[in-house]
Amino acid sequence: MSKSPNSPKPRTVEFRGGGFAPVPYRWIGLLVFVVLIAIAEIGTRTGVISALTMPRPSDVFETFRQLYVTGLLWKHLIPSLTRLVIGATLGITVGIWVGIMIGLFSYVRAGLVPLVAAIFPIPKIALLPLFVIWFGIDEGSKYALIAFGTFTPTVVATYGAVDNVDRTLIRMGQSFGLSWTSIVRKIVLPGAMAGILSGLRISMAIAIILLVAAEMLGAEYGIGAYILEAGSLYDLERLFAGVVILSVLGVIVSAVISAIERKLLGWRV
Repeated sequence: MSKSPNSPKPRTVEFRGGGFAPVPYRWIGLLVFVVLIAIAEIGTRTGVISALTMPRPSDVFETFRQLYVTGLLWKHLIPSLTRLVIGATLGITVGIWVGIMIGLFSYVRAGLVPLVAAIFPIPKIALLPLFVIWFGIDEGSKYALIAFGTFTPTVVATYGAVDNVDRTLIRMGQSFGLSWTSIVRKIVLPGAMAGILSGLRISMAIAIILLVAAEMLGAEYGIGAYILEAGSLYDLERLFAGVVILSVLGVIVSAVISAIERKLLGWRV
């Protein structure tokens, strides 16, 4: 059947199945930082913001530059990074393993979920004196505090992610005769990975907070010790320089986790 010359032309319909995929506008985040720094600089120079409450960002950057030139930056940063990596690796590794066991085995769930629920609300910083008694004032107590602080949120995030895996996929794997190990490796873990990595973001943020707290007690070098010394002298430029270092460290950790997500969860696109 031939088309009439007066028949309407086919209308192009816009694709609507984007799936709420986020668009990476990275320049917007950078712009927010630039605007906030500019407001602080203008405010402190004009006197709208008192110099007793906030230093000029330009003076903070100059202090940071002096830290780098004199080599003090690395004297404080390297011990902090070592404590952060060792403590967080211990806590997160054990936390993921325990969380997976809770998610897969009913007896483990029945025994450990009440225990995790009991210790999760405990302020970890309050346990620092106890860890000093147990492990000494040197590095052991710092590793233990960071590991314990990252353990509980990692456990909760991991077994929650395992619980949220679509049971239809698991039943499908069982109907195709997959072994228990194959179901865990090919269905459960990939399905839970997004939740585990989301929990990892929270755990690493807690690890940085506990790192600073641990270094404020009995540490000669470290970002926490540097901030404590600057605060005791009311040296706002040094204090804010230490805060900037922690902020940059948090951004780097977040970027690393995002890269892991793109690598492991690229199949979701």
